[in-house]
Amino acid sequence: MGEDARLRAVVELAQAMASAQTSNESWRAAALGARDALAGSFAALSVWERDLGQLKVLVNAGDLAEGEEEFPEDESYPVHRFPEIAEFLHERWAGGGEPNAWVETVDGPAAAAGEPGYSHERVTALRRRGRGCCVVAPIVLHGRAWGELYVARLLGEPLFGRDDADFATVIASVVASGIAQTERLEEVRRLAFTDPLTGLANRRAVDARLDAAVARHRTDGSVVSLVVCDLNGLKRVNDTHGHAVGDRLLERFGSLLSVCGARLPGALAARLGGDEFCLLTVGPASDAVVEVAGELCRRAAELELGEGVACGVASTGDAIGPLPSARRLFRLADAAQYRAKAARSVGPVVAGRDGGVVRLADEPPGAPSGAPSGERRRFRGMTRGSSG
Repeated sequence: MGEDARLRAVVELAQAMASAQTSNESWRAAALGARDALAGSFAALSVWERDLGQLKVLVNAGDLAEGEEEFPEDESYPVHRFPEIAEFLHERWAGGGEPNAWVETVDGPAAAAGEPGYSHERVTALRRRGRGCCVVAPIVLHGRAWGELYVARLLGEPLFGRDDADFATVIASVVASGIAQTERLEEVRRLAFTDPLTGLANRRAVDARLDAAVARHRTDGSVVSLVVCDLNGLKRVNDTHGHAVGDRLLERFGSLLSVCGARLPGALAARLGGDEFCLLTVGPASDAVVEVAGELCRRAAELELGEGVACGVASTGDAIGPLPSARRLFRLADAAQYRAKAARSVGPVVAGRDGGVVRLADEPPGAPSGAPSGERRRFRGMTRGSSG
């Protein structure tokens, strides 16, 4: 590959990583771009998990051997089997600069001066998977060894040379920049969809997840359930003990919601704002959701300073009528919550099981039956993503 072709390959790799929307997409773009740039048949991107002392494979790309998966759930290797990671990557460049890539072959040649030595594990892996050579490029992020980029060629193909190793070092730097950008974007997304006080999801996250959940329900009939909670007595706590104590109550209830929600696989626990929270599930049966909502009510009643919680449930697993939009499920759950609050119910009120809630089906877009003006204002303020 000529210099112009290599330059184009680097540019294409950087552009592919820049356009990635998720970490998985970014990792895959890095591996595929490196494979193509180095004319390899296979590439992998791995991260060094210092706390666990292991090298964890994030993505495998290209011609996969038996047992290899594109995004393996648990493909990792103890670092002591790869001493160049724990020793070379740290010690050899701790005083400045960046480590160079190196080449391994199935014949395991002696390393050149200044390069890592023969790695039995890598050579064995090459032979087992029908590959003739590999180039390993350390990835440095924020001044620390982050992991490695690994590109291999099949047996019978030309062996990587010193020029390839030097080019792999350049590619690893580009990949590091792409990973840093992805991490920044992920952090921005996390902040955009997270409630800063409780650490739960926020209203924006609920709207997005609920729209997707209802779309899935229409496609395959998955049960979608929404539990809407209003924490009782928060104003009294704020007025009597101050907002700092009120915030602690919100945090404690948020933790309780998270713990109870963990009993429902894939549940999203969120704070909608103020004293309002919700739990969104896709898959679990409505009876299981109602049971968890009941436990939440019982445990919330035991919180110090608080006055329990009013809880409403709406689920496509119950007789709630047609679901033209995500908005209607939200309105049903909220109306059930309002009835629980008005009745000072110690347990959840469930749409389709407890009378008076499903009348929303006959209403024009707006507030649920019997809801005060404050409820109407809240529904008018729902974000575009949950309108319907």
